[in-house]
Amino acid sequence: MEFRRVVITGLGAITPIGNNVEEYWKNLMDGVSGANLITHFDASKFKTRFACEVKNFDLNQHFDRKEARKLDRFAQFALVVAEQAIQDSKLDLEAINHDKAGVIWGSGIGGLNTFLEEIRSYANGDGTPRFSPFFIPKMISDIAAGHISMKYNFRGPNFTTVSACASSTNAMIDALNYIRLGKADVFITGGSEASINEAGMGGFGSMQAISTRNEEFETASRPFCNTRDGFVMGEGGAALIFEELEHAKKRGAKIYAEVAGGGMSADAHHLTAPHPEGLGAMNVMKNALSDANMQPEEIDYINVHGTATPRGDTAELFGIKNVFGDHAYKMNISATKSMTGHLLGAAGSIETLAAICAIHNGVIPPTMNHKEQDPEIDNKLNLTLHKAQKREVRAALSNTFGFGGHNASVIVKKYSE
Repeated sequence: MEFRRVVITGLGAITPIGNNVEEYWKNLMDGVSGANLITHFDASKFKTRFACEVKNFDLNQHFDRKEARKLDRFAQFALVVAEQAIQDSKLDLEAINHDKAGVIWGSGIGGLNTFLEEIRSYANGDGTPRFSPFFIPKMISDIAAGHISMKYNFRGPNFTTVSACASSTNAMIDALNYIRLGKADVFITGGSEASINEAGMGGFGSMQAISTRNEEFETASRPFCNTRDGFVMGEGGAALIFEELEHAKKRGAKIYAEVAGGGMSADAHHLTAPHPEGLGAMNVMKNALSDANMQPEEIDYINVHGTATPRGDTAELFGIKNVFGDHAYKMNISATKSMTGHLLGAAGSIETLAAICAIHNGVIPPTMNHKEQDPEIDNKLNLTLHKAQKREVRAALSNTFGFGGHNASVIVKKYSE
């Protein structure tokens, strides 16, 4: 069968370096660091005392007091970025077929803040079970998609994908495929995460997955650098409006890019470590190219997973060289986590958004904080170090890899008739 084409007609973002798309993109271009000392809780006894928090997020601008009580922070982010994307798309919410409009969201952890607060309250009490009736509905990962659908009366497919740090990329791939197959015309898709708390920082810290450069926190996220020592926790999210092409054209929508395809794979190797030869990374990029019916030479930019973990960065670049061959040296590669930190399940959403902006603006966001060449990393690859680079971007690929060996890649390209 012939697949229907899918385009992106609306964008929204809340990130550690900007609370809307324009601010986020400008700060990516300027190489701004989102890292700072943690304000969400007293981290003085933790090995890692910094993170990439969302800044200047005023709940009162978006929710009344009663509504805010029912929402974990990750769901608050989801609703705000969805509203941004809807407004940007100029969708006529009265005119669309609500039965063919859906929400597919991604979150790797969901309401960790809520879980922590409720269990802490119980543990500090007298043993009497006094739990909020909103405990479960605030905590569960799928609730963000539910809230978005209820707000806009989107009655089509509605669920949340949970695949660790690949979650929001998996969500976007599912949205792509549902529209391709005629199951829906429009989706709000993307992801959100809010896990900068004692449990999140303590858990990742005990695994030695996050950086401990407390004296150099602004430059602690160092993808590809020989001095990298782990990722920097981030929070926030992004929403994208995926729309069937003819549906978008009929209403005269602005089109940012076309969703060309997506790939998925599993490392089947280790709980947290990547396959040492980048096997899962190779397979997921090959699968994405095949799904998009594209050749490696058509990709101009890869926004890599690039978390700044010692083994992860080298495995991903090994996979890229294997898949792209000589063309790997002609592409731009960059790791925007060097500025935003790692948004876990929401990483794919803000990084795909960065790839879309690169296509739309003809500029590649940089990889920041590179201090020292790693002898295991090929220095002939263009890692877009230190500053943005201008170039035409016909197509871009975004990689996300999650604990459990979950891999997902999505390809976006310039729209043409």
